[in-house]
Amino acid sequence: MARRKSHNPREAFLSHSSVDRPFASKLARDLRRHGVPAWYSATSILGAQQWHDEIGAALGRCDWFLLVLSPASVGSRWVKQELLYTLNDGRYENRIIPLLHQPCDHAQLSWTLQAFQMIDFTVPYANALRELLRSWGIGYRPR
Repeated sequence: MARRKSHNPREAFLSHSSVDRPFASKLARDLRRHGVPAWYSATSILGAQQWHDEIGAALGRCDWFLLVLSPASVGSRWVKQELLYTLNDGRYENRIIPLLHQPCDHAQLSWTLQAFQMIDFTVPYANALRELLRSWGIGYRPR
């Protein structure tokens, strides 16, 4: 497994399928509540902006990549393009965290995902969020 460095994110990019928007939205809110800036397409792209340019700019700016895994995301060409970008950008080395939202064949998205430590969000959400925050040395605060 690839080891992650304990480093508080300047900004985390949250990659997800639009089908998983409710989960991604909740996660983005909870990360922000814990002081982790999260770039999330539903809240970070203004209506008139060119969304693909904005996504590219965010990928170039963020320093962590959170990959929401589900049947919808592993079949998404946009999620795949975002992942490929981060795999080829040295800034993201040891800063890619797959998040298992729903059981899926994540190898369909990329065979490289088996090398990353995955956080399982199919267990109680608070437990998984606690584990994610712990990877950055941040303590979990219940609501």
